[in-house]
Amino acid sequence: MTHSVEPRSCLQSPVCPATPGTHPSRRNVVLAGAAGAAAAFLAPAAQATAATAATAAGAASASGTAAAAAGLQPYASYWYPDSLPSGSPGTGITWRSLKQWRAEDDADLAFNAASVPLAQRFTPVPPNTTARAGQARIQSLVSFGPTSLNPSQGAATADYYALTHWAYIDELVFWGGSSGEGLVLAPNAPIVDAAHRHGVPVLGNVFLPPVAYGGQLQWTRDLVQKDSAGHYPIAAQLVAVAEAYGFDGWFVNAETGGGDAALATAMLGFLTELRELGAAKGQRVTWYDSMTTNGSVSWQGALNEQNRPFFETADSMFVDFRWTASELASSGTLADDLDRSRYELWAGVDVEASGWNKSVDWDAIIPRGRDHIVSYGFYRPEWTRNQLPGGRTPGQFHAADDRFWTGQSLDPSQPDGASGWRAPATAVADRSTVTSLPFATTFNTGHGLRWYDGGTVASDVQWNHLGLQDRLPGRRWVVRTEGRRPAVSFDFADAWRGGSSVLVSGDLDAPVTVELYAARLPLSDSVAVELTHRADGGEVTVELAVATAEPGAPGEPVPYTYVPAGTLRAGTGWTTATLRLGGVTGTVRSLGVRLTGPGAVAYRLGALAVREASVAPAAPSDLRVTDSAGTAGETALRLRWTPAPGPVRHYELHRVLPDGSRRFLGGTCQSAFHLSGLRPEQGESAARFEVRAVGELYTTSGAASAAHTW
Repeated sequence: MTHSVEPRSCLQSPVCPATPGTHPSRRNVVLAGAAGAAAAFLAPAAQATAATAATAAGAASASGTAAAAAGLQPYASYWYPDSLPSGSPGTGITWRSLKQWRAEDDADLAFNAASVPLAQRFTPVPPNTTARAGQARIQSLVSFGPTSLNPSQGAATADYYALTHWAYIDELVFWGGSSGEGLVLAPNAPIVDAAHRHGVPVLGNVFLPPVAYGGQLQWTRDLVQKDSAGHYPIAAQLVAVAEAYGFDGWFVNAETGGGDAALATAMLGFLTELRELGAAKGQRVTWYDSMTTNGSVSWQGALNEQNRPFFETADSMFVDFRWTASELASSGTLADDLDRSRYELWAGVDVEASGWNKSVDWDAIIPRGRDHIVSYGFYRPEWTRNQLPGGRTPGQFHAADDRFWTGQSLDPSQPDGASGWRAPATAVADRSTVTSLPFATTFNTGHGLRWYDGGTVASDVQWNHLGLQDRLPGRRWVVRTEGRRPAVSFDFADAWRGGSSVLVSGDLDAPVTVELYAARLPLSDSVAVELTHRADGGEVTVELAVATAEPGAPGEPVPYTYVPAGTLRAGTGWTTATLRLGGVTGTVRSLGVRLTGPGAVAYRLGALAVREASVAPAAPSDLRVTDSAGTAGETALRLRWTPAPGPVRHYELHRVLPDGSRRFLGGTCQSAFHLSGLRPEQGESAARFEVRAVGELYTTSGAASAAHTW
């Protein structure tokens, strides 16, 4: 726990007991029921609409066809290191041995393998004087769903932790695991693709639970077993999984008690080999402050002689929540003495139960008046979604998430003063990946109430799929004005493409500049900037704000040049302004819009692109149905195709109806897709499907087609 006066135990994980005298959190009750708990994690809307997985799994014993249909739904992968529990797994749970895993036998690999490479980031001049570059960083431990039954490619609900504040995160851990489901978790592809697009590495989780919550010391011994050549086969398997699935390494959390010095020595050998093998593949290892050098599990809340060898063996260490100011100070000093960066220590900050209401000794980590002490790790920041009442909307979630990451001001250029919550934007410099042409965004957050294409509703089904998320503004929302500040938000009532747009609304009594992207985009005479936008209320004059130089110092305004982009009036619909920058030369360092209006306005920005020529991507080929199953008059299919040659942002799938019209089915960055709940249309003998590649400018390719005979 985080308060120093409370009793301490293990990492705030799905298996930690509640502190005496407190109510157990969701993590504490999850472990006991494995299958039932997993179902409880699914959003009600997802359970209602994704009936193939949730319902068919429960009816498997009664209907072989139902089981077959449910079996086609791909889920995020999880394993035990080697040996499995005794007994039988709960409903919807599959027990697997990582030691036995082989990529060529992994039927769901095509659905789970990320495709977006890890983007390079740069650090612009901070928008305030309190955020620091090159000092404390943030690791974020997030449970995006249950260990089992966590869909590989999104689901039919908008109620999802659609993380967007990547600019402040240095490392994301795909948190989860339980003794009744599995202990080694590979992150699903949408999360990795979204994180990589923003330059954030993602770690899978290796979780060895305390004995009180089902942990077995045998699983620790399985993890660190040696083969006849003296190597650690599970280390090699972990590296192979991360390479095949396209993520960036492992968070290792060994909390099963009962070990001895020999086991600790074996663990150090295992970590050494894991790090060495992983480093050759660009992977990293984070160790959690749990096991000590004598093999016991004893959370130190510090870097000290009890856990120093583990830190030296890993790339970084998550320091248990029981830290104090003096312990973090001594930890930083010891890291210095070891010739390691003190910012490779993540001081745990548990926000699962109370979010920004959490009492934290921030000066022990990120003091305002002197250098930061260490980095820090958020445990379960998806509180911003979970604390909202039932029926929560995407807009409500993003409002809460903006407050968590930016602060009550909701403007990184005006950080909160003496607030008890020290939001990341007030302390940690943001980063950006907007470094090459073409660059385009439709401000799609990766979930929505509908799917839009060209300003028209293509599907009225709720959805989430983080892999479809755009590169999003990192500083939300920096607004420069001499007058009243309008409200700025992601809005889900309408969009140009995807599920969301940016809405600026308020009574303008002076020009307002909304900063959007820090960039490093080269300019030439052939470069054009496109704004797709409209006025939802009032009249507004729009200018592109473009800067080719950065501010002279943190907190100073960006030196923008303004390029006219037209005057919009409510009721005239979407329009795209194509702007040539004329006398603006050099490298684009910042992009935004300046709005001027004679009063109340509502301005909606649907897309922004900086491009030279607009070229459509090549088409995929060989679309085919690889598996099918039916139940209760509905059919589930698995589709595969050969990826398009050349760069592709993602793929979109449609069903071609008998009248020739197309129905949007979904999108993915992978070359495989799962469909469920399909029924024949009137007079239809075969269902026809098409897949198209979508480029960075959202141009689309020709289609590859396939049919499934009813």
